[in-house]
Amino acid sequence: MTVQGAPSKGREGRTRGSGLAERDETAGLSFEDALKRLEAIVRELESGNAPLDRSITLYEEGERLKRRCEALLKDAETRIRQLQLDSAGKPVGEEPFAD
Repeated sequence: MTVQGAPSKGREGRTRGSGLAERDETAGLSFEDALKRLEAIVRELESGNAPLDRSITLYEEGERLKRRCEALLKDAETRIRQLQLDSAGKPVGEEPFAD
């Protein structure tokens, strides 16, 4: 019996639901820490030694980490673009990053 609104448990006892807790685990990571964890996940997946359920869990975590890294890079690019404008909003210095 499940409680209405409660996340359900899939095979292996993993909780499925909103994913809020999963997003929270990457939210506070720095770019360097997220990238380091992502690299460890890639190594484990490439080794081929992880069982299927573990591989799926790792892949899902890797996707969240990839999105975190992309968001941090986009934020950094935006800050750099802003730094290259003078107080009147006119470009100064080097050209902005290419899209």
